Amino acid sequence: MGTLLPIGLPRNHFALREDAAHSVLVAGGIGITPLRAMQARLAQLGRPWELHYACRARARAAFADELQAQAPGRVQLYFGDTADGRLDLARTVQAAPAGAHFYCCGPQAMLQAFEQATAALPAERVHLERFAAQQAPAVQGGFVVELARSGRRLPVAPGMTILDTLLANGIDAPYSCMQGICGACATRVLDGLPAHQDSVLGPAERAANQTMMVCCSGAHSPVLRLDI
Repeated sequence: MGTLLPIGLPRNHFALREDAAHSVLVAGGIGITPLRAMQARLAQLGRPWELHYACRARARAAFADELQAQAPGRVQLYFGDTADGRLDLARTVQAAPAGAHFYCCGPQAMLQAFEQATAALPAERVHLERFAAQQAPAVQGGFVVELARSGRRLPVAPGMTILDTLLANGIDAPYSCMQGICGACATRVLDGLPAHQDSVLGPAERAANQTMMVCCSGAHSPVLRLDI
């Protein structure tokens, strides 16, 4: 018999709202990858959309010619090696129709500008995907993780994450990115107060303290009781 591999349902933290009144897609560099798929789906459904795509140079912009040829009135291109290459995100957001949903994938500077430009909008209409974590993992240690299913109590030492501690003690915990951006290590919190460091949970989910990413988040309480 070969190796047994666990499988699960696909995870999507950057889902397209297909019923949105209007969709504004903002891509930077290779961040065009998921937004190209969204654009194709919206076009297939006949839904209104616009795409703003920024890149350092046209020669490095994947899909640029194809997109502009398919929908020249809906695709705006911005290249750093041209005089008019700056994407004004604040103006783009202000000019969008009422009720529009906004999507962004690109480098950190673009994501920060996007968050500032959309800060006044309802959170459910703002969607982004990151390439890397916003914060470093919590490795301060000094607390205990209690595993509810077995009753084991594992001290988390300084320099270790919760995931490090679980793996070091033979616990087969699921994980993938180890940066808090994929959601593979999402774990239910039964008691205690997590110190969230991930880029997956939204403000309401963090405030609820029902789930945490054990690869990067720590604890504000001396004990965390987890559904493990």
